[in-house]
This record gives sequence, C-alpha cells and structure tokens, in this order.
Amino acid sequence: MTWSEIVTITKAILQGLGPVLILFFVVMAASMPLGFLLTLVARCRFAPLRWIVNAYIYVMRGTPLMLQLFFIYYGLPFVSDFFKAALQSAMVCALLGFSLNYAAYFAEIFRGGLLAIDRGQYEACQVLGLSRVQTTVRVILPQMIRVALPSITNESITLIKDTALVFSIAVLEILYYAKAAVTRTGNVFPYVIAFVIYLLLNTVLQMFFKWLEKKTAY
Repeated sequence: MTWSEIVTITKAILQGLGPVLILFFVVMAASMPLGFLLTLVARCRFAPLRWIVNAYIYVMRGTPLMLQLFFIYYGLPFVSDFFKAALQSAMVCALLGFSLNYAAYFAEIFRGGLLAIDRGQYEACQVLGLSRVQTTVRVILPQMIRVALPSITNESITLIKDTALVFSIAVLEILYYAKAAVTRTGNVFPYVIAFVIYLLLNTVLQMFFKWLEKKTAY
C-alpha cells in the first residue's frame, strides 16, 4: 500500500475514535460511582438488599458482556414500550450495557480495597468523633482508591479493548471502519492500523494511571 492510501484509510478508521472515547469516559464516569454504591449496599445489614446486590454482581460478572449487549439491544425493546422508546439508539444501549457490566467489576475491586483497610482506621475515626460519612469520605475512600488503583487501571485498559464489542450492535467504532476498509480494499492492513490505534490509546491510559499512582503514593 502507498503512503497516501495508508493516510486515507487511517483517516477513515479514526472516524470511529469518537464513539470509543465517548464510551470510555461515560462508562467510567457512570460505572465507578455505581460500583462504589453497590459495594456499600452489599455490606449493609439489610439481608434481602444485600442478597439482591450480590446476585446482580454475580450475574453481570458471570455472563458475557456481548450477550448482555444483545439482551439490551434486541431483547429489552420487546419487554415494554418504555424500553422500546428509550433504547432506540445503539449507542444508548452500549452505554447502558457497559455501565451496568463494569459497575459490577468495580464493585468487587472496591470491596477488595475496603477489605485491605485495617479495622483500626474505623476505630480511630470513632475516637476522633468523626461521623460515618466523614470517615468514609475523608479517611476510608482515599485509602481504598489508592489500594484499588492498579485494578482500576487494568479494568480501564480492558474497557478500551471491549469497546470493539459494540460493533456487534451496529455502533460505528474503530473496528467497524477497519472492517469496512478491509472489505473495500481487499487488504488486511487496515486491521494493523486499528491494532496500532488501540495500542496507542492504552499506552496513553497506562501512562496516565502510572502518573496517578505516583501522585497518590504515600
């Protein structure tokens, strides 16, 4: 392939970068707070609610993300008119499916982070007269994030790679345009370009989280 062809194909594939970035940032912004909320509810004293949350986490982590996307995109619109109206866009379905799925994984990551915090931290906060909210926000949450950061990094990298799954429900992302270019040119080199784009995205992401780990280190 000539350089001009490579540049033309790269520009075409980069049309899918926007949906990938939207998916990444929206899902991270939605799934991390939801995951932390699930972690707190899973530790509550009200057993039925705790069972429901644990069952949700079990199901979302135990079934393929692509299958969940198919269920939301193809299945939910048949359940009621509300879902049919709300889930008309494939991107909306993708955002919903990814956010619900990754919230379950983040819930487990945050649970591990909380378990790593010594019980004496809670007792010390009680002695100092801090409320439960103050204890959580000022003492527990910063330590939990610090402990969980490597796992959050891994999930973030996985999220970038998993965005390719939305190709299955007709979201026009990087892999879609790469496949279209392969079909049009009869050459598999567009897949190499897509490979490099994903690798660069994850390289930038890893650099950011390494910097963040250094900033939050003791």
